[in-house]
Amino acid sequence: MSQRQVLQVFEQYQKARTQFVQMVAELATRPQNIETLQNAGVMSLLRPLLLDVVPTIQQTAALALGRLANYNDDLAEAVVKGDILPQLVYSLAEQNRFYKKAAAFVLRAVGKHSPQLAQAIVDCGALDTLVICLEDFDPGVKEAAAWALGYIARHNTELSQAVVDAGAIPLLVLCIQEPEIALKRIAASALSDISKHSPELAQTVVDAGAIAHLAQMILNPDAKLKRQVLSALSQIAKHSVDLAEMVVEAEIFPVVLTCLKDKDEYVKKNACTLIREIAKHTPELSQLIVNAGGVAAVIDCIGSSKGNIRLPGIMMLGYVAAHSENLAMAVIISKGVPQLSICLSEEPEDHIKAAAAWALGQLGRHTPEHARAVAVTNTLPVLLSLYMSAESSEDLQLKSKKAIKNILQKCTYLPALEPFLYDAPPNILKHVVGQFSKVLPHDSKARRLFVTSGGLKKVQEIKAEPGSLLQEYINSINNCYPEEIVRSSSDSN
Repeated sequence: MSQRQVLQVFEQYQKARTQFVQMVAELATRPQNIETLQNAGVMSLLRPLLLDVVPTIQQTAALALGRLANYNDDLAEAVVKGDILPQLVYSLAEQNRFYKKAAAFVLRAVGKHSPQLAQAIVDCGALDTLVICLEDFDPGVKEAAAWALGYIARHNTELSQAVVDAGAIPLLVLCIQEPEIALKRIAASALSDISKHSPELAQTVVDAGAIAHLAQMILNPDAKLKRQVLSALSQIAKHSVDLAEMVVEAEIFPVVLTCLKDKDEYVKKNACTLIREIAKHTPELSQLIVNAGGVAAVIDCIGSSKGNIRLPGIMMLGYVAAHSENLAMAVIISKGVPQLSICLSEEPEDHIKAAAAWALGQLGRHTPEHARAVAVTNTLPVLLSLYMSAESSEDLQLKSKKAIKNILQKCTYLPALEPFLYDAPPNILKHVVGQFSKVLPHDSKARRLFVTSGGLKKVQEIKAEPGSLLQEYINSINNCYPEEIVRSSSDSN
């Protein structure tokens, strides 16, 4: 065989390998092909090609593996069991930028599925190499590495700590300062994934100076970047008063309120979440939000949104209202009650209704004035029907019952209470009758109305256990009236 023929054989072999990896990488983009590829044993065929002498074959083999591993955890498991990870990690340190991007993609695709698979990546020593890639001159390599690190960190505290211990945080903070928007997004997302697990992990992100750089990007025109920035600040602020105060000190107010009017629904949601995570900690932080116009802005945002986008805003109003009478009144003055009532009636999802019920309960529980502000919006009958409905989730029933109780125990606005005499179950009725027994002895006009409306007659129909609290309330009401009026109400039954 001549030298030319030998070279031709090698050329054909190279061409065949190139065609093979390209075809597999292409086929792996379509879900309908995945099972066939898996059954054909494609993993074991791709593995040796990761160490091919031709760089483009190596890169395409890695890309194909990444696409397969990305599809489901069985295929990701096959990458781990096929002993492919050590080869990827070895090559990640040695090869060109195209290969590094493809190898980091495989690690991300494997690590995203479960803590166990992410742990397998940690165990094969990938973190140190990925952190080195964060210093690469190529932004695409940095982005791929940041993405992989974020996907590993998002699972749990231990994996997140491993990413921190590998030295990723200072480099991720540098990445959010790079000019490339895609790199900023992924680095902010990774910082969010690290911060979410514990106050200690969030503190390491803060100590690296992340807050100031994140806060500066709140007004960036790129919606996807804003989503990640707001998410990262939320994950830091949620853990403690100190961390929330550090976020506030970066002068995010009133700037963050502009995000509540953003065209992007998830920017709105994440901005509401950030405000909620700050408001929940202390009355002082809630007051700061009120002073910045945050309550009115969140109420507007709830009004212009639907579904889960509303949820953090609803909860934020509940947290603010829970702190004090004055803060609850600030929500009422800003017309928060009608907006929450709309959510309670309109929203199809039980968990959103439950949040609205809880928030209304926090608003109405402080004083008779607060309770009346909720009662006049005709919210109580809606809460009662949700509590009584067999279709309501257990949580919605519980939250509705608690809200009714909170509001009733302060409510002295009798027109809102009277329908409950007819519709309420015994455990709610007790509170309703209790409120009448408090108000009627001191209000002659209310006493007259109570007779003419048939309320007194209805009270006589209630079957109460002798000596029970309910019986005491009924006796208190009856004692407000001359005996003959009480008797005539009883007789007319």
